[in-house]
Amino acid sequence: MSLNEHSLQALSWRKLYLSRAKLKASSRTSALLSGFAMVAMVEVQLDNSYPYPPALLIAFSACTTVLVAVHLFALMVSTCILPNIEAVSNVHNINSVKESPHERMHRHIELAWAFSTVIGTLLFLAEVVLLCWVKFLPVKPNKSSNNTVSSGVAAAITSTSIMVPFGLVFIVFAVHFYRSLVSHKTDRQFQELEELSNLTRLQNELDNRGESSILQSPSSHFP
Repeated sequence: MSLNEHSLQALSWRKLYLSRAKLKASSRTSALLSGFAMVAMVEVQLDNSYPYPPALLIAFSACTTVLVAVHLFALMVSTCILPNIEAVSNVHNINSVKESPHERMHRHIELAWAFSTVIGTLLFLAEVVLLCWVKFLPVKPNKSSNNTVSSGVAAAITSTSIMVPFGLVFIVFAVHFYRSLVSHKTDRQFQELEELSNLTRLQNELDNRGESSILQSPSSHFP
């Protein structure tokens, strides 16, 4: 195997391991967060005597449903693709990387990872805020207290005021992370292209030296 082919094989194996790591992270995160969302939906106790705002109940139901659907989609993609990648990665043969579907299913892997880590996490933050409102809103104010805002509403407002800055920080971090990741991948692509060109030039030099030595060897026997 030439140096150029060896470098291409090493690059394919690195992409395979990265795809496997993303699928594993997506499957674990999606299973955990979707389970929490289902437990929150089932275990929440609604007060039948309290007139909940219809918009609050609709938002809570929609957010929970979309959250579970997004994470189940990421989990389905991970469950379907990950066994095929694991089967190839466990084979100790450098040429077996061609049998892995990670190159062809690259968009699906990236989509599952984005659904699980970005969209799913944002929906989970919104789910926590809505759950606090549904849980604490029916709490009635104390008769001895002169406050116009009940303790339940105050608790819901407090949770919202804490979660909104965290959500903004999460969005800023996600944008910065993806921009840095894209920049890093671009730089790595240029470096790999330069390395491949250097290896190709070195391989050509070695081939030319081999051909020149073969052409010069008969003249040494016949002075």
